[in-house]
Amino acid sequence: MIVPHGGLAYCGPVAAAAYARLRPAREKIRRIVLLGPAHRLPFRGLALPGAAAFRTPLGDVALDASAVARLKALPGIAELPGPHAAEHSLEVQLPFLQRALAKFTLVPILVGEADSAVIAAVLDGLWGGAETVVVVTSDLSHGKAAAEARAQDGRTAAAIERFAGRALGPGDACGCAAIAGLLAVAGARGLDCARLALCNSGDAAGGDASDVVGYGAWAFAARA
Repeated sequence: MIVPHGGLAYCGPVAAAAYARLRPAREKIRRIVLLGPAHRLPFRGLALPGAAAFRTPLGDVALDASAVARLKALPGIAELPGPHAAEHSLEVQLPFLQRALAKFTLVPILVGEADSAVIAAVLDGLWGGAETVVVVTSDLSHGKAAAEARAQDGRTAAAIERFAGRALGPGDACGCAAIAGLLAVAGARGLDCARLALCNSGDAAGGDASDVVGYGAWAFAARA
């Protein structure tokens, strides 16, 4: 899935549209592979948090220790607690997951300056079966008037839906590298893409239509 990570008053319904799709399989899903962009501390490659669990008011979410150990042995992936400590893109997904699922473990990966081919290789190695869901979190356009944002986000949505991840840049989606990696793997595996929601912060109650952030959600699944 691709989901947003903005303020929940603005993007919460968009994210919820994606996470609601997990509820029918809540007892089967046992692992979430979660990737999001680093916003505060720049670094090269991919970062693991160096923690055993993430804590929210709903309780602790344990990390998949064996998957994390395997990842640490790969080039381009390091244990970097600093970028994780100041980040929000991964953490805001956890309450949704805790409500939607029963018990699950987490593989939390922050994406710094990284090539989408490296990300695709990591995702391919973690893909798993029905017990695993891959979630990439990204917002879309930033700092535009609502009409301009809708036009740009529409082009971004079209690129995602034709699996053209390399057509996207940071101005289209802050998580563009992780999106491109996901699209490469999903396309190679023959998955279908379904758009679940697309809007911007100006559409929310009280949102400023002159300076908005775009949000979208997509789900990828095997063809019926």
